[in-house]
Amino acid sequence: MNQVNEATTKTNDLPGSVLFMCSQNSVRSPMAAALARVEFPNSIFFDSAGVRAGLKNSFAIEVMSELNIDISGHQPETFADLEDSYFDLIIALSTTARSAAMDINRSQSIEVEFWQIGDPTQTQGRRSIILDAYRAIRNDLSARIVARFGGNRL
Repeated sequence: MNQVNEATTKTNDLPGSVLFMCSQNSVRSPMAAALARVEFPNSIFFDSAGVRAGLKNSFAIEVMSELNIDISGHQPETFADLEDSYFDLIIALSTTARSAAMDINRSQSIEVEFWQIGDPTQTQGRRSIILDAYRAIRNDLSARIVARFGGNRL
């Protein structure tokens, strides 16, 4: 059975398709998929889903636009909503997503990795503090994507 692993650098054995999965597919997973698509535009297929579908998140949209990446058209969806549900790798970005990914793994034998990524929606305070929390998550995702898949442009 596949194991849940922390992200490691694996540049020689890249998957053909990767699903980033989080709790609501409104912040972490769409940010990760968009960052990865910019880094690997033609070599790896990236998508995102949530355990349940949330709502669009204006802070996520704003911090991604700072990098000239537009996620405003993203519609949060679940794994069941995806047109194509076969992936070589699922990267779970929350503990809830890790459980769901392991359930999917039981029936489809998909490799699963777990990246413990904070939830910026829990941040309270001034707008600048909240935006800084979202930027930190964006930057963390970017660094992990580069480390995991061997890119360097983000």
